[in-house]
Amino acid sequence: MLKDNRVYLGTSTHGEYLPLKYANRHGLITGATGTGKTVSLQIMAEGFSRAGVPVFCADVKGDLSGLCMKGTSKDFLEKRARDIGFDDYEYDSFPTIFWDLLGRQGHPVRTTVSDMGPLLFSRMLDLNPTQEGIINILFKIADDEGMLLLDLKDVRALLVEMGERSREISLTYGNVSAASIGAIQRALLVLEQQNGDLFFGERALDIADLMRTDRDGRGFISILAADELMMSPRLYSTFLLWLLSELFEELPEVGNPDKPRLVFFFDEAHLLFDEAPKILLQKIEQVVKLVRSKGVGVYFVTQNPADMPDAVLAQLGNRVQHALRAYTPRERKAVRAAAETFRPNPAFDTEEVITQLGVGEALVSTLEAKGVPSMVGRTMMRPPSSRMGPIEMSERKSVMRNSPVQGLYDDIIDRESAFEVLKERAQRKMKEEEEVRPPKRSNRRSSRQSVTETAVKQLARTVARSLGNSLVRGILGSLRRGR
Repeated sequence: MLKDNRVYLGTSTHGEYLPLKYANRHGLITGATGTGKTVSLQIMAEGFSRAGVPVFCADVKGDLSGLCMKGTSKDFLEKRARDIGFDDYEYDSFPTIFWDLLGRQGHPVRTTVSDMGPLLFSRMLDLNPTQEGIINILFKIADDEGMLLLDLKDVRALLVEMGERSREISLTYGNVSAASIGAIQRALLVLEQQNGDLFFGERALDIADLMRTDRDGRGFISILAADELMMSPRLYSTFLLWLLSELFEELPEVGNPDKPRLVFFFDEAHLLFDEAPKILLQKIEQVVKLVRSKGVGVYFVTQNPADMPDAVLAQLGNRVQHALRAYTPRERKAVRAAAETFRPNPAFDTEEVITQLGVGEALVSTLEAKGVPSMVGRTMMRPPSSRMGPIEMSERKSVMRNSPVQGLYDDIIDRESAFEVLKERAQRKMKEEEEVRPPKRSNRRSSRQSVTETAVKQLARTVARSLGNSLVRGILGSLRRGR
């Protein structure tokens, strides 16, 4: 059943395949909880890897980690293979790289604040439009004054500087209020409590490390540990969106390649669009539309097609629809909408079948010649070749020790950036204040400080405290990774 240049998905009245030539036209995996979406993602990742296509996916439950291990013999898997005529079914493992923003279950993933940009950084902090405007000014000041924003201590230091220079900055860039700065500082604290600060810094992730193949020509499957990350859904969705935008911005145009350069699975995709402002939705739609010309296929995984904006849904040519429930009028409407996205099959009623599908069964439609969607087929999905379910921590560590990126991202690099520049500036200003201070005329010493002196000392205390916290977090992170 396996064929060159195609990913075998399962069997309806015939074999259902996803042609690699059209795999960068994006796709959608949907269905209610427990109907088999994760296994469908797993078998698609296997198929792409086998074809030499690197894969990135987020593992929200830990189940995808089994891709790195050869599957163990199971009667129900082998029966499924016989039932669908999958004669060349065999167990296999696939080259895997584990990643983790927290640095515990995979190699650390970092980027810089400057690289993320003001729009996504504001989204991560859940800021309102006024506060987002302050972040735009902060980025502009950093650019104009030649300061790098590498991590959150750089942002904190520059916010203090903006508060001190608020009158000057307001005249040049627009109003900067103490209340807005305070709100952003509180949002930074929340992000730090969610371990979001571990995401910012260097060495930053090199996109090329997501696009590796092994010595046999199989694509590496990059798996992001997201079980803990899902507790902070905005951080999770913003990170994946940043990664997708990085692929779009860094990769060259390749037109319509014979197979994708990378396939990107976006699990829990509804989190990307929930409460997203209009400007961000427009950016998402643009990236999804254009990134396929970079050779990247994006596959969204969610419960219902209704979770996706219509403009994005229209670009998803390859569909795997697992069962949906229809107990309420709203659910029946969602089922009807899902059925209408398929090219009809005269052999059955698509809307009715969606509610009758069993576990591991799906409606499948993929793009065929000239990019035309195939007629929807009621499909028994193929069994995975790799292990189903999570692996042990000892197995994960063994894979990481033999990873092609082992050691590349473990150490944090702290170059001179806004924090150091502003700290030096504050110390220089304090020294100048002392040099020009008039001599004392009496033994009485005033307890009052100038506004400038107070602000400078506040800045010095803030950046010093931030540096101490950064070191503590670095030490704790190292210990956790060493366990």
